[in-house]
Amino acid sequence: MTLRVTGARFPGRYIQAPGLLSRLGEESKSLGSKALILLDNFLASRLDGPVRAGAAPLAVEILVHGGECSEAEIARAVAAGEAAGVDMVIGIGGGKALDTAKAVAFRLGGLPTVIVPTIAASDAPCSALAVVYGEDHTVAYDYFLPRNPDLVLVDSQIVAEAPARFLAAGIGDALATWYEAESSRLADAPNCWGTHGSPLAFEIARFCRDTIFEHGAAALAECDANTAGPAFERVVEASILLSGAGFESGGVAGAHAIHHGLCELPDVHHHLHGEKVAIGVLATLLIHGQREEFDRVRAYCASVRLPVRLADIGIEEVTEDKLRRVAERACRPGEIMENEPIRITPDMVVAALRQLV
Repeated sequence: MTLRVTGARFPGRYIQAPGLLSRLGEESKSLGSKALILLDNFLASRLDGPVRAGAAPLAVEILVHGGECSEAEIARAVAAGEAAGVDMVIGIGGGKALDTAKAVAFRLGGLPTVIVPTIAASDAPCSALAVVYGEDHTVAYDYFLPRNPDLVLVDSQIVAEAPARFLAAGIGDALATWYEAESSRLADAPNCWGTHGSPLAFEIARFCRDTIFEHGAAALAECDANTAGPAFERVVEASILLSGAGFESGGVAGAHAIHHGLCELPDVHHHLHGEKVAIGVLATLLIHGQREEFDRVRAYCASVRLPVRLADIGIEEVTEDKLRRVAERACRPGEIMENEPIRITPDMVVAALRQLV
């Protein structure tokens, strides 16, 4: 008899406050004593000192991340960790640095992992997933890992000092959480780790959606002022914790499948993950014929600085060949598009994207 298992998964701990980087070592010391710190290359000069000071009493080996979560970058960091004899891995930075840290910890024998996001641009930090890219910046594969990070530490003041565009992108990624979880629920599709979402998983996804709809615009205004205000704190938690737990436990589907397709085009490579995911949400709503919800979500996207047209993510010259490349990749056999409650074909994706010109 086959069991139908439901469940939800989370990081070991999640903590969030302004100035929390100063407690990195104290909050992490129960996990190990010598850490490989993978530090985002965009932040290395600014954060090297605060990271070293905050990491005490840990011994640390700091490696500046190369910029892409690729097989080459993972192998480079694994070699550094082996040479240094570390017993834990800490990732500090944006999503690609964090995903690399998670993959490296696993390949070093399943070492404890601490994740310190410096932007709230995606829901990557809390998940047991790393998206691995090729050297040409296209998505190579989704790397599903056996466990979530042991600690996610969010210094919300550092996040507030990042450009507000990153927060808007995080809202875009979080926007997909409920729509994809709901599609997965209706399709009775498994989540990322092969079970079915529990009722709690879908409530988390719903709460994520409601939080960003209520507080998104105010959070962006606070971020513009580099202030970790109350709306900002709510949206950061929604973008990182709620969206992370919601997508991983509830399921992913069409919006991220279309994101993967969009990444086939060089046009979009300078745009953020959540910006492309927002286009995926809009296209999926069109595919399902949910015009009223599409209009509501499109208006919301415009209000929180998210793209609503293909040109907004760099696809200014729309050709049949480009749309077909996106659609074929999105609907590739075995792709997460199969978690939608209806069969979606490349022709349906092309037709929806044409409406976003």
